[in-house]
Order: sequence, then structure tokens, then C-alpha cells
Amino acid sequence: MSDSTACGARDAAPGPTITGAIFDCDGTLVDSMPMWHALVEDAFDAHGIPKTDELLAEAETYNFDDMCFWFHERFGIGESGEAILAEMRKVVQGHYLHDISLFAGCRRFLDELRAAGVRMVVLSATTEPEVRVALSAQGIEGYFERVIQTSETGSDKEHPAAYEYALAALGTDARSTWVFEDAPFAVRTAYRMGLKTVCLHNDHDGRDQAFCERNSDILAHGYGELSLSLLEDYARQDGPTEGVLRALVVDGSPEPSSPALVGALAGRSDYVIAADRGAHACREAGVVPHMLCGDADSIGADVLAWAGETGAAQIRYPQEKYATDLALAIACARHEAARRGAALELTLTCASGGRPDHALAVVGQLAAAADAGPRLVEDALECRILSPEGVSSWAVGASPHAVGATFSAIPLVADTVVSERGMRWNLEERSLSLLADEGVSNVVSSEDAVVTCHEGLLAAFLLSSVTE
Repeated sequence: MSDSTACGARDAAPGPTITGAIFDCDGTLVDSMPMWHALVEDAFDAHGIPKTDELLAEAETYNFDDMCFWFHERFGIGESGEAILAEMRKVVQGHYLHDISLFAGCRRFLDELRAAGVRMVVLSATTEPEVRVALSAQGIEGYFERVIQTSETGSDKEHPAAYEYALAALGTDARSTWVFEDAPFAVRTAYRMGLKTVCLHNDHDGRDQAFCERNSDILAHGYGELSLSLLEDYARQDGPTEGVLRALVVDGSPEPSSPALVGALAGRSDYVIAADRGAHACREAGVVPHMLCGDADSIGADVLAWAGETGAAQIRYPQEKYATDLALAIACARHEAARRGAALELTLTCASGGRPDHALAVVGQLAAAADAGPRLVEDALECRILSPEGVSSWAVGASPHAVGATFSAIPLVADTVVSERGMRWNLEERSLSLLADEGVSNVVSSEDAVVTCHEGLLAAFLLSSVTE
């Protein structure tokens, strides 16, 4: 799995030092891919060449020199490959000097790496003089020991040789060197080599996010989601743990669960994560979280100080980020389970109160983690996500105070097939449409009551007093 974040237990041994970083330039350090796309498409248009997806994808795999010669040799464009290269270099340098910007947060991240002594190089398919123009225009050339053009390596980024060359130039251990790329084929190459890989994904370059998630260790939607502490924590490896990791995420709802419930849930958990303001609920309950993650925009200074005093590990994110604090916390739990070699059993609390929009998004986050058999537990309700891919049945009647309580089953995808027994109104493999209300406001009538999701995805709600 590829996570947008990672986390670690506070009492674990420190991870290996991050010694090296290999950065792509275009689309990774500077926001220049629209310029490159336009350059290629304009060349095709000017010579009446159909702009097929296959040709555009092929053009991206070439280094700058080879692309210019490809234009000439395959399509007869220009007097020679050298002539096209000379012409395009002038155009590219002009754009780098006047039109291209550094990605937000990039300089801050580079500062963090440099302060930690991390050695850095640029590995780019663009010719070295043009890359240096781009870096110099943004004032970041001094961060990198070398600019390596892929043609210098004798390979392109579809093959490991390019990264092996960059590693040798850095002189750092592959196990402690990270690669930062945006192009899916480059991300895949580095990831398959076993290099720790970050995919910098944005919404305007037309990348396949699902592909990038499968072929990277961390997918980030910008540098705001990256930090040295995140990488160091991800790099740390613990010994395998058999069985299940019972993770509790304490969210930052404006109407939190009671301290008694938070304490009870934490007592039944192996790993506790406070998602931003969830740290307040933890302190109120006397629960020391293993991890505090989020942007700290709703945490008081006194609670931050308390978290630091207790030894809780912390991963900070800026307020302007792609993912919510809850999504980051769930990804944190998922990564911790994966690192331990354990199956994840996920519980949320302090998540649904006070904001109906947040409550709906919480259900969405639970649904996305259906394989972990997730549940939301609060003082007046428990919600479980049921699916054949995760946990398919819930013995509702066995929950404390369940008999006589209201029960609702809401299908989260079309054609969800549900059975209920031990209810006032029972269902037998009933197919329900998306968000159908047929399963709303049932009543648990027996301690043997069970709800089962045979197909699809079901949000099952038990509305009662405290269920733990």
C-alpha cells in the first residue's frame, strides 16, 4: 500500500538516518510540466502530426536531447536533431526564467533536508544547462551537489541504471536514500528497485493517481504533506508482530465523546492516534497517545506542551494541505499495522458530533478503510462498515444495551445486498440502492440480532447509550 503519511510508536528504536535524496526537476521541484506538454503539442500541431495519447506518452519518456532527435528522425521535423535542440533550448530557458515557479513548500522542505545533512542531487531528463537555469531562477541551485542528465547515465528513467548512477554519484546507501518523482514511469522504476519513493502528485498534470499510489511508498499532493520527520518515521522498521493491531483514532470533533468512553476505548487498543484537536480529548481522558498528527490549527499551546512532555510522537502538517487530519491519522494507523506485519482493526471516536458535513465525511473515511473492519464509537452511537472485503457481519444484539435500541442500515453503494435477523423488521438478502432508507429506524429485538452485508458496502448504526 502507498500512504500519504506514516507514523511510528513512541517507544520504538530510532529509524535509520536519511542520508541521500534524488530529485527530479520538472513537475517535482518546479511546476513546468504544462510548459513541456505545450512544447510537444505545439511541435505536433505545427507539422500536422496527430496528438495521440501514445505519442505524447512516448515523448515524455525521452530525455530532452533524444526527444529533439526523435522529432527529426521519426517525423522529419527541422533540418536536423541538433537544429531542433538548439531552437527548443532557447524557448525552454526563456520559460524557466520568466514563467515557471517553484512548487509551494519546496524550499522549506529542502531547507529541512539540508539542515539535517542530507546529500541531494537532481536527476533529470532535461539537459543540464536548462536544469541549472530553472534551479538558479528559483534560487535553489545551491541545495544540490550535482545536476545529472539522464543521457549522462546511458539510460532513461524507465530503467534502473539511471538511478544506480545517481546513487553512485551521491555515495549514499540505497536503504537510506529517497527518490522524489512525479512521472508515473519514473516512480515505478525507483519503487521496483526498492528505493524509498515519494510521488509528488498534482491535479493538473493528468497523472494516474491510483497507479502512482501503487508504485510509491508515499504519495503527496504537495510539499505541505512532507517533512523530514515523516520520512524518518516511515524509514524506521520494527520487528513483525503477529495478529491484529487494534488502532484507535481520537478525532477532533467539536462535540467530543466523553472522557470515560475515550478511556475505555484506549484501554482496549494497542495503538492510539490523536488527530489534531483529538489531543484535547485524550488529555481530558488521561490517555497518552502514541502519535499526534495534524496541522495543530485547533490545539492549544498547553495541550501541545502536554503531548511533548508525555513523549507522544508528533508529525506536523501545514494548514494548507490536501488531506484532512482524520485521513492522515487513518493512513498513520494503516502504515503502523503494515510495518508490524499485522492486520488493522480500526476504531474512531470524537469524530461525528457538531458538524453534519464532517459526519458524512467521517463515514466516507470509514468506507475507504472497509478492509480494516472500521467502526465509529461515540457515546450515543456505534457505526460499523460491513463489506465482504472486510468484516461482513455484526452481531448487533450482543452489544451492551442493544435490545430495544434503534438500528439503521444505510447502503453506501448501489446494489448492496443485506440480511438482518433478530430485528423488529428483518431482511433476507435484500438488494438496496445507494443511500436507500429501507433500513432506517429498525429496532433490535433479540440478543441474537445480526446484520450481514453479502455484497456492496453497508454503514450499520446502533443508536443507544454508550456501547463500550
